[in-house]
Amino acid sequence: MNAPNAAAIAGKIDAIVEALRAKDLDRLAAIYAPDVVSFDVEPPLQHVGLPAKLQNWEKVFTVFKDLDYEIRDLRVTAGEDVAFAHGFGRLSGTLVNGTATSGMWVRATFCLEQTDGDWRIVHDQVSVPFDVASGKGVADLEP
Repeated sequence: MNAPNAAAIAGKIDAIVEALRAKDLDRLAAIYAPDVVSFDVEPPLQHVGLPAKLQNWEKVFTVFKDLDYEIRDLRVTAGEDVAFAHGFGRLSGTLVNGTATSGMWVRATFCLEQTDGDWRIVHDQVSVPFDVASGKGVADLEP
């Protein structure tokens, strides 16, 4: 593993957290590749391209008056030009209607590629475990 690159990747994930807390789409845009493919918890099955990824975050920003995002148990594996990171993420805050929400924990995976000295997310996936017997998502688990 490439320790300096792993540290750079952890910094990128920290940058996502800070950009989300600030509701800053421009800062988020700088972290994702133009052709990012995202498998997020909201339909459709995939969001392809930077505009689709940013539209998804913009929708979140319209739902929350203020928000917090945290990543827990982040693990990074980094090579020379490709890296992977995974952990647990939680979006919480106050909705525009004034309701406070503690959010739910999701599983998050980030795949990054280094191009011209800059790391960008080329793929991310967020998922919720589901109960096989009922076919329903299980949203009350904690890491």
